[in-house]
Amino acid sequence: MQHGSAGVLIIHGFTATRDSVLPLVDPLESMGLRVSLPVLTGHGGVSPELLRGVKWQDWMKDVEKAFFELEASVDKVFLVGHSMGALLALNLAAKFQDRLEAVIAAAPAIHLVSLLAPERPLHALAPLLQRFIRNWDLKVAFSDPDVQSADLHYPWAPTDAIMSFFDLISFTASRLHDIRCPLFIIHNRHEKTVTADSAEIVYNGVSTPEDEKQLVWLERSEHQMFCDCEKERVIELIISYIRQRLVQ
Repeated sequence: MQHGSAGVLIIHGFTATRDSVLPLVDPLESMGLRVSLPVLTGHGGVSPELLRGVKWQDWMKDVEKAFFELEASVDKVFLVGHSMGALLALNLAAKFQDRLEAVIAAAPAIHLVSLLAPERPLHALAPLLQRFIRNWDLKVAFSDPDVQSADLHYPWAPTDAIMSFFDLISFTASRLHDIRCPLFIIHNRHEKTVTADSAEIVYNGVSTPEDEKQLVWLERSEHQMFCDCEKERVIELIISYIRQRLVQ
């Protein structure tokens, strides 16, 4: 391990592929950073059927394993999580924050637009629907109509995996107050997957001091911000933040 070395653990979102966050890898590696981009259990396969029976605890094991491996090879570790990946990053922070340089949460999925999600009006009906609906269709939303989204996301997901994702949301919300490490949040103001107040819930819920947390808004992007119309700005925001942290 070289003195002053740093690494970034990137965590993709629910039903997403590595391609959904891949545009961030080359810019980070060009800075001399070691990048880890694990594929969460049930993801990256030929069929969403691989997600059936998978629990959020399985995803936590995946990211903990990746964190331990990265930590063993560098001095400083940054976490970058998108959507559900941001929730997993926040849980890593609650557990290992004294061993982290900072967490970057992109569109943290603590509050979903879906009326069946936790803290939404119809959430009580979600377990009942699980008895009758085995699969949920999914859409990948982009502001840029020219974006080819086929390889970024499963077209559907097993209902039981979605219910476990909902459990992760509730669990993460209960742990926000345990987080005190540096935090940088990037969120889309008008997207239709995660509500705008999700970023504010995370920002206000953590115990990170005011001078160690930031919230930046995107005005045009939809949920898949690393592949949408403001992707260059998103990448530059993250690169600049990490560069600033490394020179402190």
